[in-house]
Formats: sequence, structure tokens, C-alpha cells
Amino acid sequence: MQVFALVGASGTGKSHRASYLAIKHHIPLIVDDGLLIQGSIILAGKSAKRETTKIGAVKCAIFKDDAHAAEVREKIISARADKILLMGTSVKMVCTIAERLQLPAPEKFIKIEEIASPRAISRALELRNRENRHVIPLPTFAIKKDFPGYLLDPLRSFWGRSHREDPKKVVIDRSIVRPIYSSLGNFYISEHVISQMIAHVAAKTPGIARVGKIEVNSKPEGAWLQIDVNLYYGQNIPEVLQEVQQTVKEVIEHLTGFNLPRLQVTARRIELPGSQHPEPSHQN
Repeated sequence: MQVFALVGASGTGKSHRASYLAIKHHIPLIVDDGLLIQGSIILAGKSAKRETTKIGAVKCAIFKDDAHAAEVREKIISARADKILLMGTSVKMVCTIAERLQLPAPEKFIKIEEIASPRAISRALELRNRENRHVIPLPTFAIKKDFPGYLLDPLRSFWGRSHREDPKKVVIDRSIVRPIYSSLGNFYISEHVISQMIAHVAAKTPGIARVGKIEVNSKPEGAWLQIDVNLYYGQNIPEVLQEVQQTVKEVIEHLTGFNLPRLQVTARRIELPGSQHPEPSHQN
């Protein structure tokens, strides 16, 4: 297996550029902060950002725990990839990660200064110092139960230049989070994104004619949801509302990892073919 290493000080933007670097060099696997990532999937591991202390985060990132290292090593073998990208704050760190995962020593070291401008690095450091923002090279929907309650925002970037040899830009989705060991306030998820997901999931429930207003209120313990729906005539209203409630909770929590402690679904109208008739609201 060919091992690549991306090296740079903490907060300089390594995770921000990891996905594009992997695409550029055709690297299927990324090891970042204790996680083994393939495309938009976490194959194995646990995030160092879930640790309660910085020391614990460092130990997690270098796979100090034997069980953690063994789990990731097993998935690397089963993936049968020919290349892997390791990320760390120093050459020593990535070499330690390679050793803990029983991988060959990195044969190509890439410094963050080689792929990011001084201005971009300076801005990344400023955001880290001011807001303690961390980027995970995964789209928001892939942040499952590994990141409950502290997802901040989805992040989309367009990489590459339009020219004859490479006319298309690469679109990469990632997520911004704050680690649990951060002391900077509460954590939020993009309300617009979660509203779109809720509407899609609820609309697929049998008996639902239309999904109306969706309210998302971010709280320290998670998100409180209020969903208004229209039902088709002849449906068992309590059963349909309960189905929407259960399905939305299960799917959204699974896709986002965000806790939904309160979810209310209200039937606003009953719809007949070709017309709509207001009915008294029912809540579940």
C-alpha cells in the first residue's frame, strides 16, 4: 500500500483540503483524527473531537488505544485499497499513526504550505483561535451518531480551475464542528438543511398529501421540531401522524447525528382529489 501524509500545524486547514487532495492523487482512504474515511462514509474508528480533553484527543488521533487501532487496521485490510492518506501535525505524528496501524512508512509527505496559500492558512488559524471551528472531511448527512449534538454547519467548496485539461470544478461537501473539549458555547445545525431533509422524509410517508410549514428551533440539547402536514381523505389521522413522527425522528437522527428531543406533527388539512377542505387540527 502506498502511504501519503499531509502535515501541518493544528488549525491550518488540513481537513479542509484533504478530500480534494485524495481526489487529485486517487487516494480512496483517509485517516483523520481517529477516523478511517472512504468517500462520504466512516468505515471505522472514533473521532478525536469526541474526547473530553485535548490530551485524550491527541491519544485518539494517534490510535494509542489498541482496540481502536485494531478496528481501523482491520477495515483498512478489508477495503483492499492501494493508497491511503494520513494526516497529522508533524512528520513524527503521521509516522506514529502509520506504525500503530501497521502500515508502511509514508513515502510522500505533503506540507500544508504546498497546497494552501499563506493567506488561507492565516485565515484558518484565525477562525480556529477565535471560534475553535474544526472541519471534518465528510458531508453533513454522513455525520451519524459519532457526533451527537455538536454539529455546526455544512460546508461546500468548489475546487480546481477551469481550463482545457480540467474543465470541471470538483464540488466537495464537508462539515464544520466544534469538539466536545471546546468551551465555546452551544452547537447548532443548519436549520435550512434539516428542514429540507424533514420535508423529504415526511412527504414519503403513506397518507401524507403535502408537507407544510416546518419550524426548527435549535437548543443546547438538540433540535425541537414542529411539522405541519396535509393528509389524504380516509386516512387514520393519529396513526399517520405517529408514523411521520417516528420516521422523521429515526431518519433525521440517523443521517445527522443530531438529537431530536421534541417533535410535534400537526394535521392542518384533509385533501380530496381536485380540492382541499380545511379540517380541525390534530396533534401528535
